[in-house]
Amino acid sequence: MTEPSKVIHVRNVGHEISENDLLQLFQPFGVITKLVMLRAKNQALIQMQDTPAAVSALQFYANVQPAVRGRNVYVQFSSHQELTTMYQNTQGRGDEPNRILLVTVHHMLYPITVEVLHQVFFPHGFVEKIVTFSKSAGFQALIQYQSRQSAVVARTALQGRNIYDGCCQLDIQFSNLDELQVNYNNERSRDFTNPNLPSEQKGRSPQPGYGDAGGMYGVQSTGVRAAGFPQMANAAAIAAAFGGGLPPGISGTNDRCTVLVSNLNPDRIDEDKLFNLFSIYGNIVRIKLLRNKPDHALVQMGDGFQAELAVHFLKGAILFGKRLEVNFSKHSNITQGADTHEYMNSNLNRFNRNAAKNYRYCCSPTKMIHLSSLPQEVTEEEIVSHLEEIGTIANTKLFEMNGKKQALVMFETEEQATEALVCKHATSLGGSIIRISFSQLQAI
Repeated sequence: MTEPSKVIHVRNVGHEISENDLLQLFQPFGVITKLVMLRAKNQALIQMQDTPAAVSALQFYANVQPAVRGRNVYVQFSSHQELTTMYQNTQGRGDEPNRILLVTVHHMLYPITVEVLHQVFFPHGFVEKIVTFSKSAGFQALIQYQSRQSAVVARTALQGRNIYDGCCQLDIQFSNLDELQVNYNNERSRDFTNPNLPSEQKGRSPQPGYGDAGGMYGVQSTGVRAAGFPQMANAAAIAAAFGGGLPPGISGTNDRCTVLVSNLNPDRIDEDKLFNLFSIYGNIVRIKLLRNKPDHALVQMGDGFQAELAVHFLKGAILFGKRLEVNFSKHSNITQGADTHEYMNSNLNRFNRNAAKNYRYCCSPTKMIHLSSLPQEVTEEEIVSHLEEIGTIANTKLFEMNGKKQALVMFETEEQATEALVCKHATSLGGSIIRISFSQLQAI
């Protein structure tokens, strides 16, 4: 085996595997400082903060085969001890200090504008100019400080940090440029020393030569239309979540919002439990249990894309001993009435906030559930006690991310994990209403 390194080489990385999928695979072992997708080779390089973190990851995956989206991936130490400029944009010069920084944003779930970048970088010194653009590495920016020392301080303080909770990770290196040329002041480029510059002329690229200027990681309206879901009101969130494409098997063209669920266990199911399950894939408008067919129900989703996600990921799932049938209904919507439950205004609908993040976590039921909104003083024992009536818990992990307590709980079977989510999502634990979703991690 290659000698230990903080850089991990990942093989068999198919086109359906995203940067976020790989981040989820390795984040439990430590901070990831760089991630490079080698798409042409179906490979990736992950740089951990230190070698012990990489060693822990490879020791774990020596015993547990890592799989992402149903595909086995293979990991080993890279022959590189560090990812240098050979794997970065040619505008970077690595560790030789310069007042201009080249910033790459990984795992970008929310739009990043000049204003956002200025808020992040100006505490470390006077920022003169910012230019943003997109290249194969993803969303990037060039940030010019007044002094080289400010750039050094900013890189030291911000390298590997997230702009938002759990996403938009900064990868910062020094640029080889001597001066940024800014022609327009707008949301993509800004000269803070010259506020009188015009805004961009329509159809003109504000920064020719820097790349596809202004392209925002698949959130441009043209990118959304190419992906096939122009009719979706949340198209930008969908594009941001899936990098401008869609998960395998999802067309993005369905316009039927209502789903028919059959082969339910009528003795154990109710509307709120169905809400907990289907709300993973979108907002719920209303739910109706069919009284003349007690094992059937109608679920009206927020839009056709959310309904397609639910049908795709839940077809064949096992709940309360029954294998569910999930199909599009012939009814376009559910008529309001005494036997329908309304959820349109429920504050438990997950996609009113952080829609892109929630889309990113859509998957079929797994053995592992992720718990959030936990009380700060919660213990693993309290979590186990809250869930153990559902089934056998194989493993748990309590951790903190961005100052908030979260947990992973692995059950013996997918059915038990599904039941835990259906019965325990939005229940109270230690005075907090907890949130549960499926985790795509294969092991703790």
